[in-house]
Amino acid sequence: MEIAAKTEENILTKESMEILDKIISRYKGKRGALMPVLQEAQEEFGYLPIEIQNYIATQMGIPASEVYGVVTFYHFFTMVPKGRHTIKVCLGTACYVRGGKKIIEKLKNDLGIDIGGTTPDRRFSLDVVRCLGACGLAPVVMVDNDIHQGMKPSKLDKTLEPYK
Repeated sequence: MEIAAKTEENILTKESMEILDKIISRYKGKRGALMPVLQEAQEEFGYLPIEIQNYIATQMGIPASEVYGVVTFYHFFTMVPKGRHTIKVCLGTACYVRGGKKIIEKLKNDLGIDIGGTTPDRRFSLDVVRCLGACGLAPVVMVDNDIHQGMKPSKLDKTLEPYK
């Protein structure tokens, strides 16, 4: 039984099926194959929409609900396309107390997305983390692998400018 999907574009093309077939063939018959197949598929496509999950389930001979269960259980899998740049706003105690919540609110407003969302142009994805281990630099915003310390809502535009 397949899980129904609503998508704007069909990601499951002949080319994408060939890519998935190559990934799946490397793990055929191995115990625990689903996790590495999903990881490689996400690396290839950037996310795991229902169409890809259903195809993997069919090709591996497992229920689509099992694939969906794994994708939704583990936080590192995503069913939503991610942006070229990921913004992580720390909301740990030090960052929260020093204005982290105001930073996240400005980003949500300016980017027009919610936490976990991606801008329509796929430039940015927005996430929240509980601690980046830089409490003395609070509040902290991480863009990709770059840490920006002492962040203020007024500094966000200039900070994000280079990430085009």
